[in-house]
Amino acid sequence: MNRQNPVSDGANGTGHGPRTRAVVSTHSVFGAPCWVSLTSRDLQATMDFYTAVLGWRWRGAKLGEHFRVALADGVPVAGIAAVATMWQMAVAWTPYFAVPDADVAVARARERGGTAAVGPLSFSPGRAALLADRDGATFGIWQGELVSNWEAWRRAAPTFIRLHTRNAFDSAMFYGEILDWASGKPGCCEVEYDGDEVVLRSQGDAVARIDSGAVEAAPDPSVRPHWQVHFAVADVPGCARAAEKHGGSVLKEDDTEAILRDADGAQFTVMSRRVR
Repeated sequence: MNRQNPVSDGANGTGHGPRTRAVVSTHSVFGAPCWVSLTSRDLQATMDFYTAVLGWRWRGAKLGEHFRVALADGVPVAGIAAVATMWQMAVAWTPYFAVPDADVAVARARERGGTAAVGPLSFSPGRAALLADRDGATFGIWQGELVSNWEAWRRAAPTFIRLHTRNAFDSAMFYGEILDWASGKPGCCEVEYDGDEVVLRSQGDAVARIDSGAVEAAPDPSVRPHWQVHFAVADVPGCARAAEKHGGSVLKEDDTEAILRDADGAQFTVMSRRVR
């Protein structure tokens, strides 16, 4: 599991001193994507790659020297944990969803045919677990305080996630029952249908999409069910060329979107800021 704590970026965004912003927790924000995290093998090489491709800057994390928080224009974007070799974990980007109770979410996932790979594990100040849905797509859940300046992260919308799955409507039911989507509870995420896709909205904003067509037994992992993490950028072709120059590869590219692999093999997508 990528044990990057979704809130372990330092109390005030610098790693020092008292908090200066109101704390937002998963009790008031739930069911929505709240963070994305990457497990890598080499921290410095990973930082160098994403700085070159996405222009990210970095700050430390409470969990120690193997962890960093990425910043885009001063806003926390993602977590990096250089523990793939140490913990024998796959190199991959993983989205985390906010839940009020990690134990309840894990129990619900298991009852509906999902699996719990790791956790829930306790971190200060919260709990995390890594799960797989019944089609094998990996995702995380987080209970507790969100990353400091999380509201800025949400407003900036630097990330977007998409689930490629066997059947979008079946998967929407699975996640909805675990994460209280469309439950009628105050603050819950709403689900709508856009043609063959399912769109997840939080406070009116599209925060995830689910589409059908993945093949569980496909030899290519990009075709099997998986959550794909997207990052909004100003120059998609420029990011693709930078990825190639710094040891990554381009799997697919057009003017508004490119599917890339970093130098460590982790797959991600860059998309135009105008596309959502």
